[in-house]
Amino acid sequence: MELEQAKQRLAESVSRKEMSMIIGTCYVEYWGRAASKLAKGKRMVLIKGDHSVSIHQNKLVRPVNYMMNADIYCEIENETLILHANKKKPKETLKIIFYKIDGLHAYEIEENADLRLFGSERELSKELMQDLSFIEPGLKPVNQEIPFRKGIVDILAEDQEGNLVVIEVKRRKADFNSVTQLERYMKQVEKIKGKKTRGMLLAPSIQKSALELLEQAGLEFAKFEFEIGNPKATIKGIQKKQKLLNEFF
Repeated sequence: MELEQAKQRLAESVSRKEMSMIIGTCYVEYWGRAASKLAKGKRMVLIKGDHSVSIHQNKLVRPVNYMMNADIYCEIENETLILHANKKKPKETLKIIFYKIDGLHAYEIEENADLRLFGSERELSKELMQDLSFIEPGLKPVNQEIPFRKGIVDILAEDQEGNLVVIEVKRRKADFNSVTQLERYMKQVEKIKGKKTRGMLLAPSIQKSALELLEQAGLEFAKFEFEIGNPKATIKGIQKKQKLLNEFF
């Protein structure tokens, strides 16, 4: 593609807030929070309607360099197409010098923020509120997502002996931080409610070091399995709908 043609097409797509993809041989310089240079090579530059610019090579998902909310313009100089992206706060400059452009494509893409995440921890907690007896006989849900000073308790339950049970739900392997988080919540609930309280970490698996810490803290771990589906995730073992304790009164 001729550089002058590419310049005009790129200027039009930026003004229309289209998504532009440029494939070509380029050299890159960046100044700002640090300084960097990319040697001459073939890359893909992606410009989006929110005025973000990212530079990609043929490996890894992350760009090798990028800039958000930039002022973007281009010019022809010394038989090269120079793409400028600048920010004032913080002051940053990205300069991409194209020696050759193999392709430039621009598309008008409708923005759609209706992203639904299936199998989130919030959704799993909601499903668990249907039935906790598969974890422990007599375990009944009291409430979900209770805000406290040190965070939000995923599930507050009561066991068959009348003790409160703070349940922290993790959709992936539980780690060291999961245990310390649960311990904070459990201690806070016990202090506020003035009642014997247990802490239970619920996850598909747990790291060995996390399990050791959990046992030292007198907390418990229970394993559960779930399947991601559409329109929701399904937890294996749940059989029926339980009434919440506050629904009895």
